[in-house]
Amino acid sequence: MGSKLALRGGNPVRTEPFPAWPIYDGREALALQRVLESRNWGGYPCPNDNAREFGSRFAEYHGAKYGIAVANGTVSLELALGAAGIKAGDEVIVPAYTWEGTAAAALFVGAVPVFVDVDPDTYCIDPDLVEAAITERTRAIIPVHLGFRFADMDRLRAIAAGHKLFLLEDCAHAHGGKFNGQGAGSIGDAGSFSFQTSKLMTAGEGGIVITNDIDLADQVIRIANCGRPARRASRPNPALGHNYRMTEFQAAVLLHQLERLPEQTSRREAMTARLEEGIRDVPGLSLLPRDPRITTQASYHYVFRFHSDAFGGIHRNAFVAALKAEGVPCDGRFYEAVYRSSLFNFTAEQYPEWGANLREYDCPVAVRAGYDESVWLPHEIFLGNESDVADVAAAIHKIRENVEDLVGFDNEAIRIQGLSRAERALLESKPPY
Repeated sequence: MGSKLALRGGNPVRTEPFPAWPIYDGREALALQRVLESRNWGGYPCPNDNAREFGSRFAEYHGAKYGIAVANGTVSLELALGAAGIKAGDEVIVPAYTWEGTAAAALFVGAVPVFVDVDPDTYCIDPDLVEAAITERTRAIIPVHLGFRFADMDRLRAIAAGHKLFLLEDCAHAHGGKFNGQGAGSIGDAGSFSFQTSKLMTAGEGGIVITNDIDLADQVIRIANCGRPARRASRPNPALGHNYRMTEFQAAVLLHQLERLPEQTSRREAMTARLEEGIRDVPGLSLLPRDPRITTQASYHYVFRFHSDAFGGIHRNAFVAALKAEGVPCDGRFYEAVYRSSLFNFTAEQYPEWGANLREYDCPVAVRAGYDESVWLPHEIFLGNESDVADVAAAIHKIRENVEDLVGFDNEAIRIQGLSRAERALLESKPPY
C-alpha cells in the first residue's frame, strides 16, 4: 500500500462513520409514548406488564422457560447467586479475564471469587483449571462467553454436575448465541444478560436472569422485589430483598430490540467471517479458532491476537492507536486481569470473607490478553456492509506494511491506549458534580 500512516500525518483509510449504535426507529418511539401515557412507568407490581412480556419472550428465544427482567447485568448475576443459596464463605470460580462485575457479584453475596485463567484459543475460562480450583468450599462456577466465543459448556456442565455446583452463565456478550443448538443462558442452571448501552441489545441499562428452574425464578423475583413472593408456595422461603426491578420504559424498548436481534446476529456473523478472510494471513496476527459447537455466533466484539515480535517489537497499544487513527474503532485493554484491575480495588475489611481468604493469583493468559495481546473491534462495525469490513482489513494491512513507522513511536495517544476503560473514562469525563 505504501501510503503514510494516519498516525504519522497521512490520510486515514476510513473517513466515514461506521453504523451508529444503538439502533432504533419509530417502534421504540411509539412504545415509549404508550408507556408515558399509561402512567404505569415503574417496576412494581413485579414483573410489570412490559417486563413480564419481555422476560417471557427473551427466555423463550434462548430456550429457557423463565425470564426475570431486572435493573442491570451485575445485579442479575448477584440475584442468581443469591437465589441459588450462595452465601458468605462459599467460593465461586470466575475467569480472570472478564469485566470486574462478574467477580464483584460473588462479593456482593458474601462469597469469595476464585480466579481461574482462560484458554488462549477462546479467552474463556479454562475447564482444566476449573477442575483443579475446586475445593470443599466451592459452590458455583460462572463461565463468561467472551467477545464472540462460548466457554466450553460441555466440559463445564459435566464438571458442575459431578461436583454438584451451581453453573451460572455470564451471557453479557452472547445475546442470541447458540452452543450445540442451545441458547446462551439455557445450558447451565441459569444465565445472566446485560442490556447496557454497548451490548447487542440495549435499553441503556437493564439485565435479565433466565432459567428452567421455577423455584430459582421465584426466588430471583423475590429478592429483586423487596422480598415479596412471586407466587403462592407450598412452603415459605423468606428473603431480605432489594429493589432491583426493571422499569416499563426499559422493557418496552427491549421488546423491539429483541425483534431486531435475529437479523443483526446473522449480519454480524457473516461480516466477521468476511473480516477473517481479509486478515487471516496478516503476519503477526492470529485469529481465535472457530468452534463448530457454536451453532449461532453472537459477536459483541470481534477479538484477535496481536504478536509484537512480528510487528517490529511495537506494543499492542501502538497498533491500536494506529488503527484508530485510520478510522477504525477498536480497543486493546478492553478488559484486564480482574485481580489486577483498578476497579477491583477495596479493603479486605469491606468483604470479610475475601479478607480471610486472600491468595496470590498467577493467570498468565489473562495478563497477556489484557495488557499485551488482545485487540477488540466493536459489534456495530459488522452491522454495515462488505465495504465497511473491507476498510477494516485495508487499515490493518496498511499498518502491517508501514510498521517501521511505528517502531520507537511513543506519544500521548499510545499511552492512552494503555489505560483501562475505567481510567480513560476518568481522563475524558467531566467532573461528576
